[in-house]
Amino acid sequence: MLIPYTDYLKENTLDNTTIPNEVVGAVIKQDITPIKAWREYLHISTTKLATLLGVSETEYTELENQEKPNKTMLEKIASVLSIKLDQLNV
Repeated sequence: MLIPYTDYLKENTLDNTTIPNEVVGAVIKQDITPIKAWREYLHISTTKLATLLGVSETEYTELENQEKPNKTMLEKIASVLSIKLDQLNV
């Protein structure tokens, strides 16, 4: 069965600990946090992600911009984004 290459990359990226080039590029070129880069890559709004995490959008935005969020919150974010914790360490 043939699938589009972009679909293949998304499926395989989210199943292992690789990090998409778009995420790495955004972290480096735009100087943003890995959390924000992943959120944008997955096309999730701050409002939706905040809701999924059970925090206000303001709290989430502050968290997204932190250099070193606590491990418990990183694990929760990784879970909500359906990625592995290691993938947030760009």
